[in-house]
Amino acid sequence: MVMRVTSRNARFQQWEALLGNRSKRQRSGEFLVHGVRPITMAVRFGWEVRELLVNADADLSAWARETLESVRAQRVVVAGELMAELGGKTATVPELLAIAGMPADDLARIPAGPGMLAVVFDRPATPGNIGTLIRSADVFGASGVIVTGHAADVYDPKAVRASTGSLFSVPAVRAASHRPVLDWVAGLRDQGVPVQVVGADEKGGVDAAECDFTRPTLLLVGSEKAGLSAAWQEASDHLVRIPMAATAASSLNAAIAASVVLYESLRQKTALRHGLGPRGSAG
Repeated sequence: MVMRVTSRNARFQQWEALLGNRSKRQRSGEFLVHGVRPITMAVRFGWEVRELLVNADADLSAWARETLESVRAQRVVVAGELMAELGGKTATVPELLAIAGMPADDLARIPAGPGMLAVVFDRPATPGNIGTLIRSADVFGASGVIVTGHAADVYDPKAVRASTGSLFSVPAVRAASHRPVLDWVAGLRDQGVPVQVVGADEKGGVDAAECDFTRPTLLLVGSEKAGLSAAWQEASDHLVRIPMAATAASSLNAAIAASVVLYESLRQKTALRHGLGPRGSAG
């Protein structure tokens, strides 16, 4: 059955709350998805799509029609001016929006094994940085992302948009602190997965290129302002730094710093597959 929403009724207000109210997102267990690629990726990777909101005033594209035909979800036809409000600051009024269900924050969602590379983002304050890091994790082949501590929300619309759909292909799990993550790592080690914990820190003892990222690794990245917490630094087997030229910039954005180390990990693994050592040397 197709529903219709033409006014700012209770259902519209529930959707509107998903834009800016983290508590209501959490209570309802759902979030708003904008954009062609994010919605496509959510469908492709089998996420629960609870509702598809359709712009009543739009001439639907082939993509929108195909999505509506292929996805089993409640369809709601929404007045164009209301879709514009739900679209946030996007330049155009969306023709389609999705309401998706949140998966469980279960570390078991992250694949673990010989090639594991999971990234911890400790207390990030900016949702856009979370989305950027998730996108980089996807591009450079990471197994998953873990957001720890008092942090911005993985399911904030800004984070979802910044991930450009990678949120739906890379497991992203929230953890209240370092403790459950370290318990998970200890469990993996007990199962024979020799996970190393590597912190990225500007005061690290060695350059990132000197660390062997071909081993199963939990990579730690600190918050934009405070860096890695003392607890995470203490838990690290190695602290690595990114060498920088002497410039006016004192440090890298946290998501960019993580991206640099993720690239180094992929470079090492690619070299190994071609019969080279982690640093690109023969043998």
